[in-house]
Amino acid sequence: MDLEAAGVKLTDLASCGGCAAKYSAARLEELLQGFVPVEAENLLVGLAPADDAAVYRLDDERALIFTLDFFPPVVDDAADYGAIAATNALNDVFAMGGVPLLALSIAAFPEELPTEILASGLLAGGHTIRDAEPKYGLAVVGTVHPDAIWHKNGARPGDALFLTKPLGTGLIMTGHKNGLTGSQPLERAVQWMRTLNKDAAEVLRSRTPHAVTDVTGFGLFGHAHEVADRSGVQVVLEWERLPAIDGALDLARKGVRTSGDPRNRDFAEAHVALDGAPEAIVALGFDPQTAGGLLVSLPADQAPALEAEFETRKLFIRRIGRVEEGSGVQVR
Repeated sequence: MDLEAAGVKLTDLASCGGCAAKYSAARLEELLQGFVPVEAENLLVGLAPADDAAVYRLDDERALIFTLDFFPPVVDDAADYGAIAATNALNDVFAMGGVPLLALSIAAFPEELPTEILASGLLAGGHTIRDAEPKYGLAVVGTVHPDAIWHKNGARPGDALFLTKPLGTGLIMTGHKNGLTGSQPLERAVQWMRTLNKDAAEVLRSRTPHAVTDVTGFGLFGHAHEVADRSGVQVVLEWERLPAIDGALDLARKGVRTSGDPRNRDFAEAHVALDGAPEAIVALGFDPQTAGGLLVSLPADQAPALEAEFETRKLFIRRIGRVEEGSGVQVR
């Protein structure tokens, strides 16, 4: 269906889109402090500490991964929006080292919009409610071996740090919505947001990563802070090596910022030493990502073989830093 002809722009119905709509990390931490963690022998990952998904052990060989993710529209094309939201949810399972098994859709939808828009995004099963602001996502169940779960809290001094997608989805979507960039940067961002972390995770399973998380709404700096804080280490990021989607840094230099940028700074800025990094790079690091790549910490001696395998499979990867003794995040 031609949404332009129908006078419908999905992003105009959202106060903020994608992972920029997430509750701020600082407020989320405060909220979760009010919950008493469930004490269960087989709950391998819950709220103490929280990770990218919950994990429950079924037996010695199998554990279930369960996650839920949804957000308002990030683009006007309904098929792209549905695919991006689904990718973002499925990527939580890959970030835990698992394989998705089953997914149900979650949708909120204004009754006055054409139903064809909703049909292009929904899966076979799920639940839909009426809401003035469209929202879509998935509840996903996956499986993983109980001894092969990837956590955020295992980074070790001497590790190399990698990122499996370039940054800048929030900057580009905001810039495009404000008429500051053409369609090509948006098309590149959509392509990255529709790309599952499945293939990158498959390569990593043949290695021994110490810590893995996907970079989403809290931005690279926010998620790096989580890894550093929970692992009791210092994360060192080389700002000249941070990859950006073409067009993202140009928009950052023009002053483009998402609504999630200040919330990410409130959460992580006190723990991030910027050491003279250009403001455009700082904006890139705090930019909330939608369906971003994996942030991987693994032994440095495995780095050359990892990069070679990604290159052989024509997959993106960039070494962006290292792990040292200490605390916080250093951007050098």
